[in-house]
Parts: sequence; C-alpha cells; structure tokens
Amino acid sequence: MGRLRVEGRIINHDDDSYGQVEINNETGLIESIGKNLGPPDIRLKKDELLFPGFVDIHVHSRDDVSVKQRYKEDFHTVSEAAINGGVVHIADMPNNPKPPIDDDSYEKKRALTTSSLIPITLYAGIGPDTLPLDIEVPYKAFMGPSVGDLFFVSQEQLEEAIKKYAGKNVSFHCEDPNILDANREALTHELKRPVEAEVLAIEFALGLIGKYDLNGKICHCSTGGGLERVHGAKSGGYSVTCEATPHHLYFDENMLTDGNRLWLQMNPPVRSPEDRMALIDGLKKGCIDYLATDHAPHTREEKMGGMSGVPNLDTYAAFATWLIKEHGLEPQDIARICSYNPGSFNNEFGGEKYGRIEEGYVGSLTVVDLSAPFKVSQSNLKTKCNWSPFEGIVFPGNASHTIIRGKVYSK
Repeated sequence: MGRLRVEGRIINHDDDSYGQVEINNETGLIESIGKNLGPPDIRLKKDELLFPGFVDIHVHSRDDVSVKQRYKEDFHTVSEAAINGGVVHIADMPNNPKPPIDDDSYEKKRALTTSSLIPITLYAGIGPDTLPLDIEVPYKAFMGPSVGDLFFVSQEQLEEAIKKYAGKNVSFHCEDPNILDANREALTHELKRPVEAEVLAIEFALGLIGKYDLNGKICHCSTGGGLERVHGAKSGGYSVTCEATPHHLYFDENMLTDGNRLWLQMNPPVRSPEDRMALIDGLKKGCIDYLATDHAPHTREEKMGGMSGVPNLDTYAAFATWLIKEHGLEPQDIARICSYNPGSFNNEFGGEKYGRIEEGYVGSLTVVDLSAPFKVSQSNLKTKCNWSPFEGIVFPGNASHTIIRGKVYSK
C-alpha cells in the first residue's frame, strides 16, 4: 500500500507543531500524524510551512454545458491554476450562460467537473423564478447587475425569491440595484458602484439572513462600513460569514492610473485606502472568515472592452505570504482563512473533510515557502486567460508543493 510521508512544521488554525504527516495514497486520506513515523518522502526546509490544503470558495470557472465561455477557462485549466496557487479545492459560481438553477442543470454542470484535477463544489443560482434543488447545495444570489443574467432589479423582487430558500446556505453579491441605476452615468466605474451601494445591500442581505433563517455569506466585502454591519450581525447571533478578495486587500483607488484602470475593474470596485486597511484589520480580528479570490478569467480583449473581474487563483499562496510578511498575519491566521473556514464551508456539501491536518481528513496539503520571493509573470501562470492583476509584483514567497490526495505537484 503506497503512502506519502511529509515532515515539517505543521500549521492548523489552532495549533503549530513539528512532526510527520502520513497520507494513504489509496484512500487519499491522512492516516497518521506523529514524530517518528519513518523516513520522510518530503522533508520541509526551515522556512517552509505545511498547511491543510487551501480552499477557495469563490471561483468563476466559466465552464458549463453551453461551452460558450470555455475560451476563457474550463474545469481542467482552472484546476491547473488552483494547484499552481496551492489550492486543493474550489467552489464554482453559477453565473454561466446556462446557469445551474434546478436539479437537471446542476447535475449536467457537475458531470463536466470530472475533467478537473481537484474536487469542485458547485453553487446553484437563485433568480426571480427559481426554486430550491432536491439536494443540499450552496446558493448564490446576485443582488444587482453583474456578469451574467442571474440578478435582481429590486429588494422586493429579491425577498420574494429568498422566501423560497428559507434555511438554506445562501451567498450574496451585495450591490443595491437602485443605487447602481441612479449612478449609471457617473464618470468612472468606481463612482458608478459607490460605497453606499454595498453597505445598504449588506444591510438588506443581513435582514434576509435573520428573517429567513439562512446560513448566509457576504461575498467579496470591499468596504469598512459593510464590514461593520457584518460584525454587528455576528455579534447579534446571525449565522453569517464574510469573504475578502486579494484585489480588495492589495489595491485601492489611489493606485488607479490611466494605464491600469481597466485591468483593475471589478464588481465591487477597489475602494479607498481606509477601506482596504479596514479589510486587513478584519482578517486579523476574525470578522472576515475567508480569503476568496473571485477568480474571473476574462481575456485581455474583454478587459480592454470594460469587462469586470480579475483572475487570482495562480497567486493564492503567494498572496498569503504577503499577508504574513507585510501585514503581520500569523501562519495560524492563514490556516483559518485559507484552510479551516473555507474547508468547513465545503464540508457541508462534499462528504469528505477538508481544512485540518488531522487523521481522517483528506490528504490534500499546501506547502508554503516563505523564503522564496516570487515575481508574477505570464510565464508562471496556468490560467487559460494568461494574465494577472499582480504581474510584475514580487511576493515574499509562494507554494513550493501542492499535494492532492497524496499526489505531489512541485514547483
């Protein structure tokens, strides 16, 4: 029976220790953890850290039965980009040309994920006329216009739909459609989607989460004001979690130029330096639960035409090293926001356990080297769209190994 044995500094969200991890290659599960299990197949260097595999719960793979957007990305290439970024499991969003909105369309999309090198959880979409699926899945509601056709034009329309999903796991893209409409003639993308659009939408989403007993999640929070509302709801006992993206944590509106404005266009847009620092503080204090990329692999031509969204999967682990080295997050903080919390989210739907280095959990791990500076360039990307908002930026480190159920992918 084949086994992989890794020795080094083991980081869980609630523990930091040195030892060995043994993965059964037949079951793909962690079989043993100890000090002297035998000669290691991989012995980590001093500055390498062994994490439970990173999990990204907000990805747009663009693959569906229509095949219309596979020129951007597909389930195989998105898995290659994920592995390149130290990510072992992703959750894919439903805003496709043919979105998964019922049992039949969901199963047809799920059948396509067999081309992936890693497991993929699929969100189902919520629209004005949809109904819950017969199986338990996570759902996504786009409160205002975004990429795709699954969205709502008013709070009243959204609430009528959400009533049918009482008690379900629902993630919200929070931008108020009325405010977006009122600002549609503004001079810049950032002014067209102002701070108050997010803050008021988050307030409304939180009200729905409480009223309809949802297990709610606020996607890609970009404002300090929105984060304050989430913190208040958590303190009040609401079942709500919150994401932040690498681009909202790294870039702010003071960094926008005529040369990069279109490249850094996304929904919601980049915000003020004060908002950006509030998000970083939220990561440290635990109000933000997940580092989630919102990976959106549009082509260069589409970006120059004004398409919103950026690809981030290839740089997931490298960005985590920036949070450690530049902003003082501890390795256990990274394990919390990149492994344990998103792993727990996926565990509700996948049947196997991610997020901890513990016996019985899936043997998919991420090794991060904090001493290997990584300059982002087209040559080290795997995403099919072949560009990154971080091109030219040097991160302090990167993933040196990504282990998928005992199979090792090395840099």
